[in-house]
Amino acid sequence: MKFTLDIILPNYNKEEYLEETINSITDQTFNDWKLIIIDNCSTDNSKKIINKYNSQKKIHSYFFKKNMGVSFSRNFGMRMSNSKYISFIDADDLWTSDKLQNQINFMEKYNYDFTYTDYTPFFDKKKRIFKKRIWTPQSFNYEGFINNSSIGTSSMILSRKIIGVTKFPRIENLEDFSFKCKILKKTSKAIKLNENSTFYRITKGSMTSNKFKNIFWLWYINKNLNNLNFFRNCKSLFLISINSLKKYGFK
Repeated sequence: MKFTLDIILPNYNKEEYLEETINSITDQTFNDWKLIIIDNCSTDNSKKIINKYNSQKKIHSYFFKKNMGVSFSRNFGMRMSNSKYISFIDADDLWTSDKLQNQINFMEKYNYDFTYTDYTPFFDKKKRIFKKRIWTPQSFNYEGFINNSSIGTSSMILSRKIIGVTKFPRIENLEDFSFKCKILKKTSKAIKLNENSTFYRITKGSMTSNKFKNIFWLWYINKNLNNLNFFRNCKSLFLISINSLKKYGFK
């Protein structure tokens, strides 16, 4: 059965958060979706949690026999997709219940191929703590994005036609930055739906917690995949780092 939207959810050992994430999808007011879950040989209780949803025909699960990584998982999910639109959500992020309804309506009304929303970082200690809303620019083209990489992966929806054969690169970190750069090279711009509909969970192993590793991989991607010269790479690294500090602080 073909749906309007396919949602791709890679998972590896996220049992603590996975059910809440899946429920934020099943609770959507928009119903014309299919969820593709790719489990990367988790060693926790993820498989048991995922199997609880076996009776739901709109949820398709794939269990790899070894950890193939997030890039392979997302690329696999895109191969399994046959929808008009594709979105991604990390196994520990959350959506508001009207996120898909409002964003798909926005894209259909204006014929947009790439949209995103604002998002709110949060973390759990003894209680859930929300940081300030990340107010992203109203639109991005490629030149703007390499200096301000504020499109949250779990907030974006893309049309199948703009993705085409574009893939996430098999690299250790920031594969989603490189993927967005590739897409923005193909289209005029990404447009924001001015809503705050995504919640980005900051965990000990999250990208925002590995700032020095991110700096290395940002430089690597800009040099080897985006083909930026030394000065443009320095500018990109500086501006993205400053923006990251403004968003997340030093913690």
